[in-house]
Amino acid sequence: MKKFLVVSAFVSAFVLASTSAMAATTAAPAQPVQGGFTGPATTVQPVQGGFTGPSAVPAITTVNQAKEANDDAVVELTGYITTSLGDEDYMFKDSTGEIKVEIDHKDWNGVNATPTTKLVIRGEVDKDWSERTIDVNKVALAG
Repeated sequence: MKKFLVVSAFVSAFVLASTSAMAATTAAPAQPVQGGFTGPATTVQPVQGGFTGPSAVPAITTVNQAKEANDDAVVELTGYITTSLGDEDYMFKDSTGEIKVEIDHKDWNGVNATPTTKLVIRGEVDKDWSERTIDVNKVALAG
């Protein structure tokens, strides 16, 4: 009986050790720890990077040029949002004219604007059958 108990205890210890070792090798890899402050008035700003400099494709820089541009032409306009048309549509004005722009909520990049706030908007011309609008990808304060 003593041999049975000793062998039984040995087998139990071996099985327990093997199971623990197997669990350790099959566990999910540790996740990186992220830090930062969380509390009142905390906002998370997305981190974006990219190239800043001259482009091989020149951007259209006036509303008047945008009104005559091809679909998907790149624009960088400086001017003012004069009116909200509802949802994500606005009227944008520079010294050459006025055009409708669509700005998704995420593309405001934290900028708050009034009709007197000078802005730079970047995006593409969206040419439909009857009109051209600007699909804005980024809004920034004019420097």
